[in-house]
Amino acid sequence: MADAFVNEGLYDEEDSQRDKYLTFSLGNEFYGIEIKYVTEIIGLQPITEVPELPEYIKGIINLRGKIIPVMDVRLRFKKDFKAYNDRTCVIVVDIKDISIGLIIDSVSDVITIPAEEVVPPPDLNRGANRYIQGIGKVGNDVKLLLDCNKLIADDELELLDNI
Repeated sequence: MADAFVNEGLYDEEDSQRDKYLTFSLGNEFYGIEIKYVTEIIGLQPITEVPELPEYIKGIINLRGKIIPVMDVRLRFKKDFKAYNDRTCVIVVDIKDISIGLIIDSVSDVITIPAEEVVPPPDLNRGANRYIQGIGKVGNDVKLLLDCNKLIADDELELLDNI
C-alpha cells in the first residue's frame, strides 16, 4: 500500500511540471524551455575561459563548488554578441546528466502552454530550426520552445563532461 502512495507522489510531481515552460528573451524573441530541465536561475557569475572550446561555450563557472560549463545562447543561435548587463542571467539546466548554464538576456516567467497549443516548427531550413521542438501559442504571442537535448551535440557533451 505504501508503494502506491510513493508512485502516486512521483506521478503528481511529474504531472505538475507537464506543459510548464520557463520563458526568456534574446533580444525581441521569446523562448521557452521545459521546466523539468531547469535546476535554478542565477545571476551572471565570473566566467573562466577554457581554451579550444566552441565560441558559444564561454567557459566555466564555480557554482557552490560544482564546475559548470556556460553557453551563450545568443552565440549558439548565431546571433550577434550582446554585452551582458544586470538583466543577463544564467539558467542552469540538466541535459543528459550534465549541468550546463545557459546565458540569456533576461528571464520572463513560468507559463503553462497546453500541448494542443504547441505546433511543430516550419520545415523551412532544418539546420536553423534544429533547436526548436515546437512553437507555443500564448494569446496573440508565440514562444519558440527549445529542445534542450539538441542544444549540445553528443560530441560536445562528451567534451564538456571532461572539463
